[in-house]
Amino acid sequence: MTGNDLVRSDAATLRDLFARGEVSATEITRAHLERIRSVDPRIDAFHAVTAASAEQQASDLDRRRALGEPTGPLGGVPVAIKDVLCVRGVPATCGSRILESFVPPFDATCVERLRAAGAVVIGKTNMDEFAMGSSTEHSAFKQTKNPWDLQRVPGGSSGGSAAAVAAFETPLAIGTDTGGSIRQPAAFTSTVGLKPTYGRISRYGLVAFASSLDQAGPFTRTVKDAAIALQAMAGADPRDMTCSIEPVADYVAVAEGGGASIKGLRVGVPREFSGDGLDADVRQAVKRCHEALQARGAEIIDVSLPTTDYAIAVYYIVATAEASSNLARFDGVRYGLRDAEATTLRDMYERTRDAGFGDEVKRRIMLGTYALSAGYYDAYYLKAMKVRTLIRRDFDEAFRKVDILVGPTTPSAAFRFGDKLDDPLSMYLSDIYTVTANLAGIPGLSLPCGFT
Repeated sequence: MTGNDLVRSDAATLRDLFARGEVSATEITRAHLERIRSVDPRIDAFHAVTAASAEQQASDLDRRRALGEPTGPLGGVPVAIKDVLCVRGVPATCGSRILESFVPPFDATCVERLRAAGAVVIGKTNMDEFAMGSSTEHSAFKQTKNPWDLQRVPGGSSGGSAAAVAAFETPLAIGTDTGGSIRQPAAFTSTVGLKPTYGRISRYGLVAFASSLDQAGPFTRTVKDAAIALQAMAGADPRDMTCSIEPVADYVAVAEGGGASIKGLRVGVPREFSGDGLDADVRQAVKRCHEALQARGAEIIDVSLPTTDYAIAVYYIVATAEASSNLARFDGVRYGLRDAEATTLRDMYERTRDAGFGDEVKRRIMLGTYALSAGYYDAYYLKAMKVRTLIRRDFDEAFRKVDILVGPTTPSAAFRFGDKLDDPLSMYLSDIYTVTANLAGIPGLSLPCGFT
């Protein structure tokens, strides 16, 4: 196979080719590294490319295969990692100047498990600073472009991972989703993006934004690849007490049964997901999806999620409150940036955080600190937590009537750079259809369903 054939292949195909001895892991890795060298100067999906260590991992896999040793369900498959996840010996900047010099001495659990499954880590991808954003315009280092149109954003905060898969730089990339940061960029780049159930994948080694919402998950070009990646990463982890101890299902077997009949499947269509603000092209694409499901025997059922109107408000109180608490650790004392000109402890805190954090991070820290402050905690944070419970109950009620919910991932297709940069509220509304799943802790999958 040519290098172009290899980079256009999905993860399952590459794994099978490698397992059969038709191509080496080294050939697969070098083809993707060459693709990155060729196209990434225009895309800027990667923050760091770990070529030397990737070739070493590939060489080790080739040796193991030659000895007849197992190479894993992702043997020889390149994977890119969002820069909010720790990879041993590689800087974990979280897209922020404050962590520019931080090099973790360990792998995040999900990275550790991907390596154990035979995946080859080829680099770290660009992201919105501390995963706060919907466009990857808030990275402290660069702006990642949408491979379909370089004038448009790839979504965020996992825009680098989404763009890397869409640009055929890797067949698999890992992102994180706090309020839609996997599903929204997947929609913007026509890739498959999976946010698993909260706790399905360990958060150990994931630098926290909002601990009750954050969840790692894969970007791929097929649903089967997403199932393979989830299978590899899922499972209990004693280092993360919020990680689920439920047995890991055979996701791959389910995905491989994709040709099975869906006759009788009850598909819920939330009426709140088709109101004002939904782009006409997106509305039509989702309608065609409903019609395709119905034509194959699914039953389309109208359902209601009545607290959806409050979801953005609830999310931006809960998420910013948790961010305010989590980001307090970045103070110039333990790791990361420190302003050497400071003369007092307070001065050091102020100078370090002012120089190290970007505007969006500062905005969210201030919002969260305000919501948690004396006199406002009950009025904002406590009330938001109560409505969060109502949002979960809405989903519980809907799933008594239907098997799945199908609707738009985003209210519009990818917007142009700068269109929403000076209007934070408009940017926040990009997540209107995704934040509810994080608040409820349920899974969500974004599938390509057409173009504008």
